[in-house]
Amino acid sequence: MENSLLEEAYARFASAPVKVDVVDHSWKSPNGVVPVLILEDTTIAQPVQILNFLRKQKYNADYDLSAKEGADTLAYIALLEEKLLPALLHVFWVDAENYSSMTRPWFASRIPFPLSLYLPGKMSRQALNRLLLTRGEPPLFRVSDVEAQIYKDAKECLNLLSHRLGNSQFFFGNTPTTLDAFVFGFLAPLYKVHFPKVQLQEHLKQLSNLCRFCDDILSGYFSQNLTANKKTETNRKTRRQYMHFQQYQYNRTQSDLARARLPDLVGCVICSWNDLVYLLVLKSCCVLLSVVVQTMIIAVDFF
Repeated sequence: MENSLLEEAYARFASAPVKVDVVDHSWKSPNGVVPVLILEDTTIAQPVQILNFLRKQKYNADYDLSAKEGADTLAYIALLEEKLLPALLHVFWVDAENYSSMTRPWFASRIPFPLSLYLPGKMSRQALNRLLLTRGEPPLFRVSDVEAQIYKDAKECLNLLSHRLGNSQFFFGNTPTTLDAFVFGFLAPLYKVHFPKVQLQEHLKQLSNLCRFCDDILSGYFSQNLTANKKTETNRKTRRQYMHFQQYQYNRTQSDLARARLPDLVGCVICSWNDLVYLLVLKSCCVLLSVVVQTMIIAVDFF
């Protein structure tokens, strides 16, 4: 599950001067995947590599962490990827109702035809295969058994995160770190997207401190981005409406021209038909005259 949100959150936490370019399709990036960090001739993919690169450039959100807190960070990130990530894959890509009502239309709207008919289904199948490959071990052979187990694990993971956060603003005090970026990147989509089936989402919303954690980061670090997105969406909607109006005007003009030319076309057809009849009559007369002349010649020779 590609997650550009955690990299962007970390860059904002570390005050890294990163410019975010939103692309609709992953093949628009240099190596065909997103997220990707580009610096002059250097191209870096994968979240861990991007974060390590930013740290090497002195943009380190974990500068004040102790060795124990650093070890805790790695442990909780492993917990997220093992326990929560499978459930997110299932919520977005495997659950039939969520996929058909939300995920597929959402992604297909950003993908050009005819790839919009193929790529969402491919991503759904990849998510299912990943779940069965990593979690479909004995005795969990059926999809329903795997689903029950991954949701159970995800709820336990959310409970652990809630207990660890407690009443603190962030996981290690008043300053966001790598762990906060990872947790936010995993929780924010689950928290904000409107799903038809909300089993895991409802459990998250019962954990008020995790919801407050997501809201604080969104308002404190993404408020300008949210405003820009709203403006972009408004501009995009306006452009679509303008293009639809232009297309309507063009179609109407073409229709009016076609109706105006119709009598001329009918007249041409009628004229062409009259000319054809005239030629046929003329040819018939010529043939008849030729027969009469031939008959007269034969009669003269006879007498």
